[in-house]
Amino acid sequence: MTETTKTHVILLACGSFNPITKGHIQMFERARDYLHKTGRFIVIGGIVSPVHDSYGKTGLVSSRHRLTMCQLAVQSSDWIRVDPWECYQDTWQTTCSVLEHHRDLMKRVTGCILSNVNTPSITPVIGQPQNESSQNIYQNNNNTVSNKPTAAKILGKVGESLSRICCVRPPMERFTFVDENANLGTVMRYEEIELRILLLCGSDLLESFCIPGLWNEADMEVIVGEFGIVVVPRDGADPDRIMNHSSILRKYKNNILVVKDDSNHPMSVVSSTKSRLALQHGDGHVVDYLCQPVIDYILKSQLYINASG
Repeated sequence: MTETTKTHVILLACGSFNPITKGHIQMFERARDYLHKTGRFIVIGGIVSPVHDSYGKTGLVSSRHRLTMCQLAVQSSDWIRVDPWECYQDTWQTTCSVLEHHRDLMKRVTGCILSNVNTPSITPVIGQPQNESSQNIYQNNNNTVSNKPTAAKILGKVGESLSRICCVRPPMERFTFVDENANLGTVMRYEEIELRILLLCGSDLLESFCIPGLWNEADMEVIVGEFGIVVVPRDGADPDRIMNHSSILRKYKNNILVVKDDSNHPMSVVSSTKSRLALQHGDGHVVDYLCQPVIDYILKSQLYINASG
């Protein structure tokens, strides 16, 4: 398959991120590697979307701290970004509404003129923040660009813009980018790209779909049926077995992509709960769970040290 015939994907992970762990970042990396190996997908961006403070989970620290920790955790990544939209709302948002928000945001952004996907351009993209103060909402402060090949560089301005503003297009929809370098007096060249947003989660979230009454069934239909899910197995869980316990998951089984790699991946057992316990008990293993900038911020802000849960 050529670059333009593959489905371009943005991975969205929702959750408490209380705190964000190395396991969360590895989940993105494993999902991207697996999707690329299938030969059917190109992952051009990842979004970390922390939950609103009113979610009400025991021991949940302020979104101000969780957003900062997430930014610190992805500051060296050239494709994963933190989106504060959930935290900035008046109240808690469902996962379905978060997916729909990014879909609607992408609708507005893709109405602009972009360069050909293979021809990077310095022309600003409509909808892209034009100054540093507005950019900080949608991207971290690390402006260093790596010289190694990345999805953003391969796709030129298209991938770069999408990964920066963390926007997504409705699933399974093709849209057209106009080549700004074409002469207006001639027939303009186009590139059509199929772009999808997929919910990225661990097998524990997939298993929660099977708990009666926990999820709104209409929301499940939208999440799995309209968007799709990428599942990274954790703690030896069997996603296929889990899916057999839900009629909706069985119905949309083809929309659920299960990452098949090393099931004994060391990061698959890392969790926020283990990280908080390690911090409370002064356990040195916390360095295995959290990146150092996050640890430093937690200690400086005295988070979780005397917390419960």
